[in-house]
Amino acid sequence: MERQIKMTPENFTAVHTTVEQTVLNGKSVLRVVKKDKINIYDENTYAKVNNLSFHNGIIGVRMKSNLLPDAPDFARGFIGIVYRANETDSEFESFYVRPTNGRNCEDPVRRSHGCQYFSYPGYTFNYFREYGITEYEAPVDLALGEWFTLKAVIKDSSAKFYLNQEKEPVLFVSEMKHGIGSHGSLGIFVDIGTEALISEIKVTSMD
Repeated sequence: MERQIKMTPENFTAVHTTVEQTVLNGKSVLRVVKKDKINIYDENTYAKVNNLSFHNGIIGVRMKSNLLPDAPDFARGFIGIVYRANETDSEFESFYVRPTNGRNCEDPVRRSHGCQYFSYPGYTFNYFREYGITEYEAPVDLALGEWFTLKAVIKDSSAKFYLNQEKEPVLFVSEMKHGIGSHGSLGIFVDIGTEALISEIKVTSMD
């Protein structure tokens, strides 16, 4: 069953974010910005879709990110999705991109960190970096301020993430940290220094 999410603030719950409707080039889009001063990366900072429970299926989003005027030097335009989020926002899976680490980045180390899978609360990018775990990141062919499409194909404990209709996933996660059985809502992830703009969300549930 496919569901098109209406891009209005009342369809979302703001979790440590602000969610508002804005007009961009004559089209209404959703704007999400991190609100609270949480100084730890990969936290529960997202706009959650109301009245939705997702397990297996396809998530499709059209989005872009800009840096805010007061963004710190380490801001990367972090933008992505949260899925299988529980009711208390204390557990979820997530995938996001760092557009400033994309095609216009000249630093090869930063370019290798173009996108990120993480699992809240225990498995953030800091955890993976601390233990030298590299399979949850990959380069991306994106740029800041550029619209792109993200497709996530979620099945049991695996996830494939595609950008801009590419035939091969930019990242494949074979064993998500919360396992097979978790269900929950989905939403738009945003982190420090980022303005997230979203024009479309489609969800196809397979079970």
